[in-house]
Amino acid sequence: MVLRSGCKFGPVLVWFRLGYVVLLWLCVTHLRCARAETKTVVQKDAEFDVTYNDTVTSDNQTIYAFNHTVSRNKTEGIRVTVDVLSEGAESSPILFVVRQKQAVLSFQVPLILRGLYQRKYPYAHVGRTLCQPPTRSLTETQYFFVDVSTLSSLGTHYQLRISRVDSFTLHTDKKFSFTASPSQPQYFKYVFPDGVDTVIVKVNSEMTFPCSVMSIQDIQCPVYDLDNNVAFIGMYQTMTKTAAITVQRKDFPSNSFYVVVVVKTEDEACGGPLRFYPLRPDELIDAGNRSKTLDVVVSPAISCESLSQADQRTSAPSNTDVYVMGMLFCLGIFLSFYLLTFLVACVENKRMHRRREGLLNPADMSPAETGKPGVTPVSPYEYGSFVDNASTLSSEAITDSIASDANYRYMERSLESVAGRSRHESLSSIEEDDYDTLADIDSDKNIVRTKKYLCVSDLARKDKRVLSKKYQIYFWNIVTIGVFYALPVIQLVITYQTVVNVTGNQDICYYNFLCAHPLGNLSAFNNILSNLGYVMLGLLFLLIVLQRDIIHSRALDRNDLNALECGIPKHFGLFYAMGTALMMEGLLSACYHVCPNYTNFQFDTSFMYMIAGLCVLKLYQKRHPDINASAYTAYACLAAVIFFSVLGVVFGKGNMVFWIVFSVLHILATMLLSTQLYYMGRWRLNSGILRRIVYVIYTDCIRQCSGPMYIDRMVLLVMGNIVNWSLAAYGLLKTPNDFASYLLAIAICNLLLYFAFYIIMKLRSGERIQCMAMVCILFTAVVWGFALFFFFQGLSTWQKTPAESREHNRDCIVLSFFDDHDIWHFLSSIAMFGSFLVLLTMDDDLDNVQRDKIFVF
Repeated sequence: MVLRSGCKFGPVLVWFRLGYVVLLWLCVTHLRCARAETKTVVQKDAEFDVTYNDTVTSDNQTIYAFNHTVSRNKTEGIRVTVDVLSEGAESSPILFVVRQKQAVLSFQVPLILRGLYQRKYPYAHVGRTLCQPPTRSLTETQYFFVDVSTLSSLGTHYQLRISRVDSFTLHTDKKFSFTASPSQPQYFKYVFPDGVDTVIVKVNSEMTFPCSVMSIQDIQCPVYDLDNNVAFIGMYQTMTKTAAITVQRKDFPSNSFYVVVVVKTEDEACGGPLRFYPLRPDELIDAGNRSKTLDVVVSPAISCESLSQADQRTSAPSNTDVYVMGMLFCLGIFLSFYLLTFLVACVENKRMHRRREGLLNPADMSPAETGKPGVTPVSPYEYGSFVDNASTLSSEAITDSIASDANYRYMERSLESVAGRSRHESLSSIEEDDYDTLADIDSDKNIVRTKKYLCVSDLARKDKRVLSKKYQIYFWNIVTIGVFYALPVIQLVITYQTVVNVTGNQDICYYNFLCAHPLGNLSAFNNILSNLGYVMLGLLFLLIVLQRDIIHSRALDRNDLNALECGIPKHFGLFYAMGTALMMEGLLSACYHVCPNYTNFQFDTSFMYMIAGLCVLKLYQKRHPDINASAYTAYACLAAVIFFSVLGVVFGKGNMVFWIVFSVLHILATMLLSTQLYYMGRWRLNSGILRRIVYVIYTDCIRQCSGPMYIDRMVLLVMGNIVNWSLAAYGLLKTPNDFASYLLAIAICNLLLYFAFYIIMKLRSGERIQCMAMVCILFTAVVWGFALFFFFQGLSTWQKTPAESREHNRDCIVLSFFDDHDIWHFLSSIAMFGSFLVLLTMDDDLDNVQRDKIFVF
């Protein structure tokens, strides 16, 4: 049994011994190779401001030992500069490792930086600033080591120099100039002085390119100062000539921060040209000279000039005081309009009271002499209509023609006929469709609306309750639209602001960075606050309209003859919609300025389209109340405008197909609207339209040459077509990048054209413009002029890259808090409010004129 077992395990022992011999041979061979490949490590005591010329290979490694004294009260920068002098070092670069007390910095030379499409740019000259570890002692000696090594078997010659940066700490309001490149970034330290909570860091250069990046980072190691990692931490923005970042003390617990400036390897991010695509993926591209001279200055965000003398006794202004002054300034401007409105109402009420007393108690005339022969004296009941009207703001209640002959003749009508007419109207249907579907009424419309000369009475025949219900829909629809539109907008801009705060990427939003005052999580509170005027003045306009509406309703309840038969028919639904649209414009403009950029510019313009459209509709409704567009049709058309606005912003830039389609649709819409206005809606768009067009051309132009039947309308429509065709041609030829503003310009041009036509025809018809309306027109025109001046200052533009847009930034101009665009907000809100008052009061001179004497144009 023993012999058998030995025979059984014999082969196993043989293989075990053989494996042991092989393992032993491998270990001996490895030890010999390790001894042969052992590097020579040389450590040298080095000094500052000395250039070391040396050669490194794979067999030797050099360590430079430095020591320096650091102070807790003084920050001193240390700069490492390296040059590789040997050719062909790209294949086997030198590795430099700087070991400090609490930080390690490593980089290779030549430094390879990547651009778009994996382009590679080598840099043989590298300069880096060391991050200084904090010290708790008053003074401390710190050591750091620079290790130099390579895997190249051939010797690589290099130069190394360690130097101190004397101007490493920036001082308030003191400019410092320096030079940077992609391989030689620069950063400096700034410490908040006492009493300053917010500063603005400005970096400027005379050179547009190369593109660079300015970053604000906390005092911690490592400092991210290369093109491929500068966006990892802190706040940053690209720049060409100008960059500015507002920094708050509360964001930096150490009360200090680093200002980092990095030059990018390519200029595409700043709108510069893009280099050619490399023929081979691993091909190295010579970047050329990309050095850039810049200067940096750190200033308090709030200027001392904005404070009172009491506040200037401190070393620096208080941010809280300036924010409070800005808010009080904004509130004071717009509350003054409430006070002015109240004073005007008091003056009008007093004037009407005196006029009423003069009419009721004439001093020198007997009751028989107060009227003309055959005129019945006016009863106190009839004078009651003037009592309620006395409190109105505008001249609607100023019945200038009370003493006129026409008014006395008109008041001869018996109240019985009025009451009978009111009872008859109460029995009629309040649905507009029931009124229009009667065969005789439809036939009558074709006769009345195609007359050569129309009066308002011809187009104000529908039941007033029907029209009141029709136009109130404008108000309720815009309220609904505003709520459903504003809620997701608010949610989206909050997300935008959160992304900016979390990522630190300030290229997302197009602020005026030279005047952007943060508050909480908002980056530019001043641009948001300045939109308050739209909301406050929109609310004031609604109150004025409400007062007029109440007075008019009381007059109708009394069967007042002036309210029933005289003047432009009073329908306030569109006025309510206009006031609401102005308030929504303020809200959405504020949302847009939370983070302004091209993707959310429609927030700022959507309700501008609404306001322009509603103003045109209101002008047309004044003399065409029966045939004005319904709310559903009007808002559907405005929705189509906003839809094209979105398409133009997203797809319109440089897209000729889009511009061709839009121009064709623009011209077709202009022609269809012209036809609708010329024929007062008495035409149909169906399969026989072409045949009717040919027939009209044959009969009116070929068979006999006859002029247009409605000359005034034709003049307006010809001018309107010339303007719109010209705008369409301009868009097709120039293809402007800002499509939303182009579309808004079309709306404003048509509104101004129609308003000018209305005023001219009003004066041409012998009507007059009362004092209140004339004051509103002149005041509004002046304010619009100043507002447009500030609008065209162009403090930023999302049609360009963020870096190019910052070249247009400007400093604050009012209270060191508001910039030019804020002044545009102030003035444009006042101008819009004035424009609404013009529409409200421009026909007050017709309040005592019978409607069959008021012409339609």
